[in-house]
Amino acid sequence: MNPKVTGCIVTYNNMKTIKKAIDTILEYTDENFRLYVVDNNSTDGTPKFIRENYPEVCLIETKTNSGFGKGHNLVLPMIESEYHIIINPDIVIKDNAVEKIIEFMDSNPDSGVVSPKICFPDGREQILGKRAPHLKYLVASRLRDEKNPSKLLREYAMLDCDLTKVTDIDVASGCFVVFRTSVFKELKGFDEKFFMYFEDFDISRRANKITRVVYYPDATIYHVWGRESKRNMKLMLIHIKSMFRYFFKWKTL
Repeated sequence: MNPKVTGCIVTYNNMKTIKKAIDTILEYTDENFRLYVVDNNSTDGTPKFIRENYPEVCLIETKTNSGFGKGHNLVLPMIESEYHIIINPDIVIKDNAVEKIIEFMDSNPDSGVVSPKICFPDGREQILGKRAPHLKYLVASRLRDEKNPSKLLREYAMLDCDLTKVTDIDVASGCFVVFRTSVFKELKGFDEKFFMYFEDFDISRRANKITRVVYYPDATIYHVWGRESKRNMKLMLIHIKSMFRYFFKWKTL
């Protein structure tokens, strides 16, 4: 029998966070949920750890690091669920947030993609883009002051709107986002030309052409969010390359 909800984590050398992510996901879901983990050829023992400790998890091992979007797309032919969740390996769930989102989507069939409230583990809300990214917004995000966000950053994150209620958004952060599986399949998943970064913005914009993409504030997910591309030159270059690919594809700055 197919589960109502499936979820997928794509991981590459994420042993520091993967245990807590899987433990909390499995704690707050039930037999109507199935978790897939796609391991992109980790060298830190992640696949062995998952095989030995989580027999209920469907582990898919690749022979190369194929990137975030391509990794998630591997489950496309395998899932026959009603809802499918994209999950980062540094996500923590503390309550029945998944259940809340599914109940909302059951009651709102026009909502094909749902982004919950995303907070740091200490409870501070993360300031994430919800409007389509433009260069001015990305610069503001890179130069952000979490305690005193600039006007542009507030605009990008739609802090100028009432986010205490369900709100239509241009883009949803890929750290945790729920798709109707039919929508995810219709979109053919992520654009695999994006190795990492901006693939979530791209799929959100494509989704907005066929369904509603909404922010749902009554469910909260916790995200470590290391912002590694600010410290790692290789990741920074990948980030910049993806940014230009996104702007070229959507013909917008």
